[in-house]
Amino acid sequence: MAILSIRIIGDPVLRTPAEEVTEFGPELAKLIEDMAETMADVRGAGLAAPQVGISKRIFTYSVDGAEGHVINPVIAASDDFAPDEPEGCLSVPGLGFSVRRHRWVRITGVDKNGGPLDMEATGLLAKCFQHETDHLDGKLYVDRLEGEDRKTALRAIRTANYHNVTAETLTKRARTVGSAFGAGAAG
Repeated sequence: MAILSIRIIGDPVLRTPAEEVTEFGPELAKLIEDMAETMADVRGAGLAAPQVGISKRIFTYSVDGAEGHVINPVIAASDDFAPDEPEGCLSVPGLGFSVRRHRWVRITGVDKNGGPLDMEATGLLAKCFQHETDHLDGKLYVDRLEGEDRKTALRAIRTANYHNVTAETLTKRARTVGSAFGAGAAG
């Protein structure tokens, strides 16, 4: 398994709708294992394939004891909304804002073997499923912000020096993981 490079806002792969997965096998299984390891390493609740530079409809998750992956997810949501809670993103480091998310979701898709998945979720898991599915559609959580929060987030993104953030993260991870995660670990 390998720790993969996490793409930062500004990378075009984060703004491109991901492609359906059509081929299943050892390469897909390894990608999912690497994504899960990367997510755990950075203490994330979820990680979508575009965040590691792979434009495929796959995400991993680990929330409140529920963990796994979903390939080619389709999400259906309740009409009502959960109370707004702060949300952050590994691809937009250093920011966190309250985001409006649906209270309940049903997500269907397949697992790494092509077997069907059908889950319902509320709370943080529902939020995670919505957040990660947004990534697969080329959207970031900051796109859902409104009013002053949106202005503040966009201003922070414009003034942030994400190149330095990435370099600092590479250096820190190289010390803790044993190798930098930016050197071509994934497509």
